[in-house]
Amino acid sequence: MTSKASPDRKPAAPRSAYVWTWLPEHTQPVVAGQLVDRGGRIDFVYGKSYRERADAIALYLPELPLGSGVIAPPFGLQMASAIRDGAPDAWGRRVILNRTLGLKGDAISGQELDELTYLLESGSDRIGALDFQASAKIYAPRGGGQASLEELLASAERVERNIPLTPELDQALHHGSSIGGARPKALIADEHARYIAKFSSSVDTFSVVKGEYIAMRLAALAGLEVAPVRLERASGKDVLLVRRFDRQDAPDGWRRKAMVSALTILGLDEMQARYASYQDLAEIIRFRFSNVRAALHELFARICFNVLVGNVDDHARNHAAFWDGHHLALTAAYDICPQARAGEEASQAMLIDGTDRASQIRVCLGAARHFQLDDADARAIVERLIRAIGDHWGAVCAEANLGQVDRRLFWGRQFLNPYAFYGLEGDAAYLAVLAAGYRERQA
Repeated sequence: MTSKASPDRKPAAPRSAYVWTWLPEHTQPVVAGQLVDRGGRIDFVYGKSYRERADAIALYLPELPLGSGVIAPPFGLQMASAIRDGAPDAWGRRVILNRTLGLKGDAISGQELDELTYLLESGSDRIGALDFQASAKIYAPRGGGQASLEELLASAERVERNIPLTPELDQALHHGSSIGGARPKALIADEHARYIAKFSSSVDTFSVVKGEYIAMRLAALAGLEVAPVRLERASGKDVLLVRRFDRQDAPDGWRRKAMVSALTILGLDEMQARYASYQDLAEIIRFRFSNVRAALHELFARICFNVLVGNVDDHARNHAAFWDGHHLALTAAYDICPQARAGEEASQAMLIDGTDRASQIRVCLGAARHFQLDDADARAIVERLIRAIGDHWGAVCAEANLGQVDRRLFWGRQFLNPYAFYGLEGDAAYLAVLAAGYRERQA
């Protein structure tokens, strides 16, 4: 990749990086192999010591089969998607650009570094079970300033007393608007849990953080498997704490669970994300996942719930699966965040049925056969979701201390928007009537 940054500020691009991984049931990482940049194409090769381990597993199949020899990325990709899943997200990239190039705000827009730099400059406590190091011998974790939950909640008091915050927490809380372009995040540690903290932004036009909290809580109350969430207030900002499901507390430390995104499972990258399809994902689930029937029904319910709460940012990196070296299994749902919506018509980020991605329940019901559901069972799932949203709306809004103005903004727009129920006919028509009844009672 090229950068518009001045040559004297841009760091020299590394030519290689070592991939470290946490094997199942282990709390310490081992080196798995090496990434090598060959003029923009990043190849991978397993280390001999890793291949000789009795408990070694492929980092992901079919992309990275365990064996000797160089593994080039799939055709059209710069690097293996399973490796790219470990790269920093939009916020993390902007933090690295800010730190590396000294740029802020609009000056960051359009700037890029090479992918190996992003891997090596980002924090080591990344999602999943991979990390990237300059050494194959010594593991030196980066970003060790993970804030405690106590520090987060007492952040305003600490600042007033001139007690410095960890750099990551200070960046997210106090410098997010200067970096801009992505929602601020930080990693938070508690004694027996790990969290991703998402912060409100000074440029928010509605209660984005509270909206995500409400959607996640309603999803749990509707019977979906979702990451547990809690809502806090720190330094005058709303903070959503999402409990991490890729970490397990163990007597001898923390275990990390390997994960891959749906984008990786589908064999796509960001440039191809618009082709990501729930129908294709369902096909892969049938052949490669454990608990196939339960996984298909759960995914169908998540699609419908996204439609019902106005989460149209359901792109393929916002779905993921655990990888144990042999099988895949859906992770808990995450990033269910209602999006700003002025009118009714909307589309999901992923295709639902064939080439149709309209944010409508009729489209979801039309796809039910791909998820091993008959029409009656599919309708029953949608009814369950509608009733959970309608029955628990008031109580969950009270939990979030959501004001009446924001309730009116969300209700009937993001949540149970009439457009979601257009075109329902025959045995499914009652779903539109049910939703309309809830909209009227809560208005």
